[in-house]
Amino acid sequence: MTTPAKNTICLWYDRDAEEAARFYARTFPDSSVGAVHRAPSDYPSGKKGDVLTVEFTVIGIPCVGLNGGPGIQHNFAFSFQVSTADQAETDRYWNAIIGNGGEASECGWCKDKWGISWQITPAVLIQGVTDPDPAVAKRCFDAMMTMQKIDIAAIEAARRG
Repeated sequence: MTTPAKNTICLWYDRDAEEAARFYARTFPDSSVGAVHRAPSDYPSGKKGDVLTVEFTVIGIPCVGLNGGPGIQHNFAFSFQVSTADQAETDRYWNAIIGNGGEASECGWCKDKWGISWQITPAVLIQGVTDPDPAVAKRCFDAMMTMQKIDIAAIEAARRG
């Protein structure tokens, strides 16, 4: 038996925690699926033997997926922010999430098919919007505000003015 992490993110799923964990493990580096725990008896949204919790890691962050049943909806108040190095990496993660039943949003945000929010954020975007020159930061921010998936070339052009 392993000692649990001191702080673990617990994500509520209707009944697909294991499917979600396996998708994250396939999609992101430093991600894996650990123990799958089955319910020891019936519970309000499941039966004895159903998958109750799944231990997994997403980009080095320990998580637990709880199959708690319907009625709880995720929102943008919680998201995973994934820093990317280039357009290919940005496209790969964005397309994996959207292409697996997810949904695009604004400014680099998207939701996976389970309702978990993701920010696919190129490092150049963070550098641009936090530039010490307020004019550069504004140009990068204004460019970002017109995008769904972040276009690194457009952000770099905004930085140059």
